[in-house]
Amino acid sequence: MGKFRNKLTKLEKYWILYDVGNSAFIMLVSTIIPIYFKNIAQSNGVSAANSTAYWGYAISISTLIVAVLGPILGTLADTKGYKRPLFTLFLMLGVLGCASLSLPLSWIVFLAVFIVAKVGVSGSLIFYDAMLPDVTSDERMDLLSSLGYAWGYIGSCVPFVASLLLILSAEKLSITSSFATGIAFVLNAMWWLLITIPLLKNYKQLHYVEVKSNALSNAFKRLGRTFKDIKKEKEIFTFLLAFFFYIDGVYTIIEMATSYGKDVGISDNNLLFALLLTQVVAFPFAILFGKLSKKFKTENLIGFSIAGYFLIAIFALQLDKAWEFWFLAVCVAMFQGAIQALSRSYFAKIIPKEKSSEYFGFFDIFGKGASFTGTMLMGITTQLSGNSKTGVAFISLMFIVGFLIFKKASKMQKK
Repeated sequence: MGKFRNKLTKLEKYWILYDVGNSAFIMLVSTIIPIYFKNIAQSNGVSAANSTAYWGYAISISTLIVAVLGPILGTLADTKGYKRPLFTLFLMLGVLGCASLSLPLSWIVFLAVFIVAKVGVSGSLIFYDAMLPDVTSDERMDLLSSLGYAWGYIGSCVPFVASLLLILSAEKLSITSSFATGIAFVLNAMWWLLITIPLLKNYKQLHYVEVKSNALSNAFKRLGRTFKDIKKEKEIFTFLLAFFFYIDGVYTIIEMATSYGKDVGISDNNLLFALLLTQVVAFPFAILFGKLSKKFKTENLIGFSIAGYFLIAIFALQLDKAWEFWFLAVCVAMFQGAIQALSRSYFAKIIPKEKSSEYFGFFDIFGKGASFTGTMLMGITTQLSGNSKTGVAFISLMFIVGFLIFKKASKMQKK
């Protein structure tokens, strides 16, 4: 991994590799999968506005499921010896779900299988994020978290480019684009699984709660205590509240960008190549923000990223040309990795390490709850108004609220 090779331990590299693996599927969620779904829906007489809404609802349902299960599973995972098995379970749920999208399915069944795969990847990330205190030290968390997102962005380009070439060359290969897309889904699932094996083999849970007679009932008891603790620890709760609002806009932009782009008339090829550019540009900027965290306070970098995203949302309101979507893709790339990576490491540093999965379960509730709110709001406003831009206007307000609450949270942390 370039100049960082000598600075990273093997376990840190293996941890980063999971970002490279799961980012392949996340890239599909932002590019090929929504286009493929909208084309299936359109061929069955579903309008563009309705297919965008249904896509938003599917994402909302998957995030709601993980938001409900997250704290329970996270608390259980803090028990000695439980984190890796639970991580593996959700990893396989995501991998098999991704591969199953290759089957010939109706648009409704396709959405159902997608929800399963999305629950898998989102659930696995709860345990993956909670591994951060086990694989590195506090002073290296910002950099390692940023490197994870950075290599995830650039690494996901490998299976994505292969998938894109396969789909675009379908006619020359004498296969249908639908069949080529199915092969792409299987290819990405295999990439995701194989590149995760080093982490599965080498990860060790260093921070944990000792096993009790009934791990599940004990997990529920600890969950209740942790919820009370979070409410008492005002700096943690205020940060989570701020995170809810600003990450709402981030996740909604990531997950709805392709569908929104199609609605305003951007061609499929422009959408795919612009979003590929996003991954490439995001790589150096994620590393840059990780290095800047050594010179500037993490909270200042997060605040700067929130402001950047607000301006992106405002620009998106008048978007109707391909070059504007390309410009928007570059702007998103500048802040996408930074705001996610620094939020993850900032939270990991202010929580008790032996309860990392429990706390990241709540972190996931606020993150997934935000994603649910944003995509659901996008879907409802789009259907009611018949225009996707109405939803984007509402999303932009979330960044303002998130910024103001985050400033309050960072002041509490200083005291």
